[in-house]
Amino acid sequence: MRHVYVFPIVGLILGGLIGLTALLAAWILPAGLVAIVVIAAIYKLCGINHIDGLADFGDGVVAHGTIEKKVQAMKDVSLGTGGAVFIVVLLLAVFAIASAMPGRILPLALVVSEVAAKQSMIAFAAFSRSLQKGFGQIMIEQTGAREFLIGLAISAILCSAVLGLLGLALLALSQAAALYMVLVAKRNFGGATGDGIGATNEVCRAVALAAALTLGGVLPWKLW
Repeated sequence: MRHVYVFPIVGLILGGLIGLTALLAAWILPAGLVAIVVIAAIYKLCGINHIDGLADFGDGVVAHGTIEKKVQAMKDVSLGTGGAVFIVVLLLAVFAIASAMPGRILPLALVVSEVAAKQSMIAFAAFSRSLQKGFGQIMIEQTGAREFLIGLAISAILCSAVLGLLGLALLALSQAAALYMVLVAKRNFGGATGDGIGATNEVCRAVALAAALTLGGVLPWKLW
């Protein structure tokens, strides 16, 4: 946690493996099946901790009542309707985006989206106030403007190296989404937890992929 700004480099490695999986799958499978392989690769390599955080975050956000009741709903170990809907919508979004994205750009977009997702966790932690003890508290307390800026610089170099100007646009939009997640957490819970960090990873990955699909034919992405 003292070197949280290296998260984007971890994202580069994970994204590279996921992108390679997509590239290999595209040789023998139609687009829809490639998208399923991509989703399976994401959660095989990254685990399910972050999407579990999204589920808890979703349960808390949709809960009615006071902030205390929302926090209690987020802490509940049972999966509620809100969390289930959040997960289903996210997976459908990633499936639709990966299915529609041109095969020549999908592997590269997966690399950049993973870098952007990891930097988004740094952004969320840097601009949030810790709500309770736990892993999230450690990350939030260890992450400030310095860590955010170093991580952002590393991410900008990596994203521009992979997808040029398009990569920088994906990074910028994912950071905007991360700041929005900070506002959502503050409004609903009065602060942030590890669930919010995990939810931000999932949401911002999807935002970056959606931006790649939308802007891929608009912004230049080749460096050669």
